[in-house]
Amino acid sequence: MHIPPKSNDVLGTVNRGTPCESGLCTLCRADCQGKCEMWMSSLAGRKMLYPRDFGIVTAGSARTTHTGVSYSSLRIQGFCYGSDGLAEGLSNDPDDCVFPNVGLESEFGRHKTTKVRLPLMTGALGSTFIASKYWDSFATGCALTGIPIVIGENVVGVDRDAELSNGRITKAPELDRRIDTYLRYYDGYGAIIVQLNIEDARNGVAEYVAEKYGDQVVIELKWGQGAKNIGGEIEVNSLDYALFLKERGYVVDPDPTKPGVQESFKAGGIRAFARHSRLGFTDLSTADGVSEAFMDAVAELRKLGFSRISLKTGAYGMEALALAMRLATDAELDLLTIDGAGGGTGMSPWNMMESWGVPSVLLHAKAVEYAKMLAAQGKRVVDLSFAGGFGTEDQIYKGLALGAPYTKLICMGRGLMIPGFVGANVEGALNPERKANVHGHWNSLPKAVADRGQSAAEIFAGYYDLQEKVGADEMANIPYGAIAMWTAMDKIGAGLQQLLAGARHFSLSEIERNDIASANRETEQETGVPFIADVEDEVAKRLLKA
Repeated sequence: MHIPPKSNDVLGTVNRGTPCESGLCTLCRADCQGKCEMWMSSLAGRKMLYPRDFGIVTAGSARTTHTGVSYSSLRIQGFCYGSDGLAEGLSNDPDDCVFPNVGLESEFGRHKTTKVRLPLMTGALGSTFIASKYWDSFATGCALTGIPIVIGENVVGVDRDAELSNGRITKAPELDRRIDTYLRYYDGYGAIIVQLNIEDARNGVAEYVAEKYGDQVVIELKWGQGAKNIGGEIEVNSLDYALFLKERGYVVDPDPTKPGVQESFKAGGIRAFARHSRLGFTDLSTADGVSEAFMDAVAELRKLGFSRISLKTGAYGMEALALAMRLATDAELDLLTIDGAGGGTGMSPWNMMESWGVPSVLLHAKAVEYAKMLAAQGKRVVDLSFAGGFGTEDQIYKGLALGAPYTKLICMGRGLMIPGFVGANVEGALNPERKANVHGHWNSLPKAVADRGQSAAEIFAGYYDLQEKVGADEMANIPYGAIAMWTAMDKIGAGLQQLLAGARHFSLSEIERNDIASANRETEQETGVPFIADVEDEVAKRLLKA
C-alpha cells in the first residue's frame, strides 16, 4: 500500500496526523485547523489541482516507484488521438476536445433511473453524533452538488424524541430533519438513501419512510461495511442514555443494567458505554445461492412502495461477495455498494479495522470478475458503487475504470465530511453568535484560512459560483459547510474532467478498463489489470514492423 508523505511541498498541504492511502489522516478531526488536500480544497477549490507558487517554481513527480498491491499501484493511461463521448454539436476538433467539455453526469438504477452530477455518493452517515451535528452542511452540500447522501443505520433508534407504538415508529424527528434538509435543495440530481439494519427493520423504519416520503427515498438494506465486521457502534457517556438504548433493544457494553456497572460509572471507573447493532446477515437457503429471506425482504419493500432499493455489503470473503452480487442482480436492485477494507468509520474497534477483511482493490477486482460471469449468463448486472479508502479525483477515476462498465459511483465517507467540518469552523469563527448552532470549534481563523480573507466570499473559491445557482438572497441560508463542499467538489470535478480528457473520453460513460494499467507484476496478477509496459506492446511492434 502506498502511504503518502505527511506533507506535500508541491501543493502546500500537511496532514495533522498519519496519512492513509486516501490522503486523509488516519484520525480525521472535526476541529482540525488544517491542512490536508481535501481540507485545502474546501477553501481553494480547483486551484488545488496545481503546484503552488506558479512563476517561481517547477515541479516533478514524487511517485517514481510502485510496490505492493493497492489503488496506488494502478496507473492512468493517456492517449494522443481520438475523442469518445463528445456532446451533440461538438466534433473531433482541437477547439472542441478541451477538458471543460467533458460531461461528468452518471446514473444508476434498474427500472427507475437516478441521475447524479458527479459519480460520487457519501458513505452511510448514521447514528454517530458527528453525522448529526454537521448534517445540515453535509445534506445541503450534497443536494446542491447533485450527489446521493446516505442516512445510515440506527438514526431513529438512538433518537430520544422518536416515538414508538406497539414496537413501530410513529414519530421520528431526527430522521425527518435529515430527509427534509436534503429535499429542500434537491433538484432532480442525486438521491436521499435511508439505510436499514436489523433494529431499523424491527422498529418499522421502512414503513414510516414509505408512508411519509414514498418514492422520494431510496431504501437500502445493509449487510456490513469495510471498517469492521460487526454492526454499527456509538459511544455514550451518560448512564441514563445507555439505559435508554438498552431499553430500545440495543446491545450496550458494558451492560448498564448491572448494579456493579452502575456503581463503577458513578465512581468514575467506567466513563462511557458502547452501543452496538446486531450483525448484518442474510441466509443461504440453497446451494445455488438463492436466499429466500433476502428475496422476501425485497418483495416486502416493494409492496411498501419503494421503487428504488439498494444493498450495502462489506469486506467479507469471496462467497459473500458473490452472494451479494447474485442476489442484488436477481432481485433487480438499483445499486450495490461494495465496501472494502481500508474504508473509514465513525467508530470501530481499532485492531479490527487494521486486520479484518479484503482490501478494497482486491475486493473490487473480484467484483468485476464476478460481474462478467453474471453478464455471460445473460443477466443484467446490478449497478455497482465501490467504497473503501477513496479521497482524490485520480483514485475515483481508477475505481471507475477498474469496475467499468458496471461501476457507476464511487462511495466516499470521511473525505466528503471534511468540507462540512471546515465550513462550520469558518462560519463559527466569523459569526460567533452562530458558533454553537453550527458546532464550530474555532474562536478565530487559522492562518491558512485568514490568508485567504475575512469573509465567506473571500475564503471560499466557489462562493459566487454557488450564489449563481441559488441566488443572492438564498445564500444567506446556505451553511458554510455546504459552500465548502461545493468548492471541494468543483476541484474533484475539474480533476476528473482533466483525466478523462487526457484519455480522450468526453463523457463519463466512456471510461473503460483499458484506461488503467498495473505498475508492477504483483498488481497485474492480483487484479487482472495488465502490466503497463505490456499494454499495447504488440500493437506498437506491429506498427514498427509495418
